[in-house]
Amino acid sequence: MLIRSLTLATLLAIAGPLFAADSDSPLDMDKGRARPLIVIAPSTVDPAWLSLKKSLDEPANKKGFTDRNMVLYTVLNLMGQREGKDLGPQDTAALIRSLKLGASNGTKVILVGKDGEKKLEQTNTIKLEDFFTAVDQLPAAEKDLTATVVTPVSEPEPAAKGTKAEKNGKPAKPAKPAKPPEMPDD
Repeated sequence: MLIRSLTLATLLAIAGPLFAADSDSPLDMDKGRARPLIVIAPSTVDPAWLSLKKSLDEPANKKGFTDRNMVLYTVLNLMGQREGKDLGPQDTAALIRSLKLGASNGTKVILVGKDGEKKLEQTNTIKLEDFFTAVDQLPAAEKDLTATVVTPVSEPEPAAKGTKAEKNGKPAKPAKPAKPPEMPDD
């Protein structure tokens, strides 16, 4: 019994960090769909964050932000949000871990492409126009990533005309599933 317990404890000690490394980052749900813009600021009254927020509230910048398929993530005082909706503590920690940031002071803004890779990173002096320019200069392959990831759902084909059910004005009954093949005896 002791050997089994020690073996289990050893396996968990080795596998634990591997499972933690594969944790789901909130950025994973935007991969292939949107370009996350992540703002990490030490406080809600940080001057760099306030100036960026003010420029994001301007109608022309708001339209440019949505036209470029961008999504805003904020981490202020270690409290994360996506588009103004709170993230849980685990999601916020996973977001910060996925960015692989080192220790730094001040506000950091990171643009992540649809492919999940960092495209631009700025600290303290932040200009929204730089991020718009970076998105506009992305290669065509990154811009077309949405078309390959998101496929439209096709409509089911209508039943063949002239069937018995259609003649009566009633919809056709669905076909019965086929029986699975019988397994031979060993």
